[in-house]
Formats: sequence, structure tokens, C-alpha cells
Amino acid sequence: MTRKPALDRSTPCKDCPLRPLDVFRDRSPTDVDFIQAFKAGELVVGPGATIIRENSKSIHLFTLLSGWAFRYKTLEDGRRQIINYALPGDFLGLQASISNEMNHGVDTLTDAVFCVFPRDRLWTLFTQHPQISFDITWLAAREERTLDEHLLSIGRKTAIERVAYLLWYLYDKARDVGLVKGDKLDLPMRQAHLADTLGLSLVHTNKTLQKLREKRSLVLEDGSLRIINESALKLLGRIETAEMNSRPLI
Repeated sequence: MTRKPALDRSTPCKDCPLRPLDVFRDRSPTDVDFIQAFKAGELVVGPGATIIRENSKSIHLFTLLSGWAFRYKTLEDGRRQIINYALPGDFLGLQASISNEMNHGVDTLTDAVFCVFPRDRLWTLFTQHPQISFDITWLAAREERTLDEHLLSIGRKTAIERVAYLLWYLYDKARDVGLVKGDKLDLPMRQAHLADTLGLSLVHTNKTLQKLREKRSLVLEDGSLRIINESALKLLGRIETAEMNSRPLI
């Protein structure tokens, strides 16, 4: 982690701007008070900050309060695979509680604020508050389901199907947390990020984006994404969506 938590800057959990969003479950005042006691502070960083370093121990867990980040793994020669993108409300760093070391990294794409939780208190949470511990398990299972879809896309879909899937996924996820304004989403990643997510070369990614634009189901220009025909885009990306229940916010 690049900086210590700013203990003098902490949004009270009861005033969290994410809690009123429909995508998050209601919590009792007791739950909110417990999470507040669990929270150590907030970490405020700019774009390009490393929050979790690969193959290192992290003493903290994080909830992204605002901004964009991404989770990735790299090979020894520097080739990178972006595993997933984190948006407000996402819980990060749980994997090291199982393996002791982080086998992936997390970097920011934009200015970001993270709620910081001490990892060594995680077991206290499990023993004293089973509902919240179940919520963490639920979040881990949800992440596994998402990774299943990503793996299917990279392993079996064509290039244009992969790009359609990824852009719809990012748009839909951002829409849930209020980042789509009107019908437009500002995307902070570059084409290199998309290529590293899709398992394609930068040239192939660029050409595939051009082909997708020609389908006229979306407009992607100047760092913004507008979906014109969502049904057509989902059909193109072979996207099957299930009704998702509201999710917990830690």
C-alpha cells in the first residue's frame, strides 16, 4: 500500500453516500455501528496508486468508496492480465486472509477513496457478527461468479464478443452505483487496459473496437461510452443476465 490510512479523515458509516443506493441492502443501525468500529480510516490516493502489491502481505482490507481501480496479475516478463475492475462499494483484499500473501495487485485508475479495515480484526468480525461475516462470504461467492463469466469470455468468445461483453459489463456495473449520467459513462481506462483485460493485442483491440462501433449499438469516443441499443449489444456479446439481488456493503 502506498500510504497509511488517514485516520483524521473518515466519512461516518451512517452518512456513507453509497448506502442509499438501491443496489445495496439496508442495514440495521447496529450493523452500521459495528462496521464503523471495524473501520480504521480512509485512504485518499490519485490515479496510478498501488493499493495492494502482488506477492506481498497486506495488513488491510478495503472498500472502494469513490473512484475506479483494477485487480491484476503479471508474469515475470511484465505481461499483465487485468482480472476485474473495482467500482464504489467493492470489497478488496480478502484473498490474503486465506493465502497470507496477495497473489494479485490492485492499482487505481482515477482519484479514489478507500475505507480501510484492519485485517487482523477479521476473525473478530466472524466470531462476533455472523451476519456481516456471511455478507463477506456472499461477496466472495459473487466475485467467483463474475470471474467465471470473465473466464468464459476470454476462453471461448470471439474478439468482438469479448469487447461487447466487457463494455456492457462495465456500463451495467457503473449504472448500479450511479456513475452513468444520462446515458453516458466516462471510462477512465485506456485501450491498453482493455487489451490486458480481454487477452488481445493492442492492435487487435483497436480494430475490434472499430468493428463494434460499426454495429451501431454503442458510441465510444473521447473516453465516454453510450449504449444506444442495449439488447443488441447483449446479443452481440452473448450475455445472459440473471436477476441480481441487492448486495451487502461493508
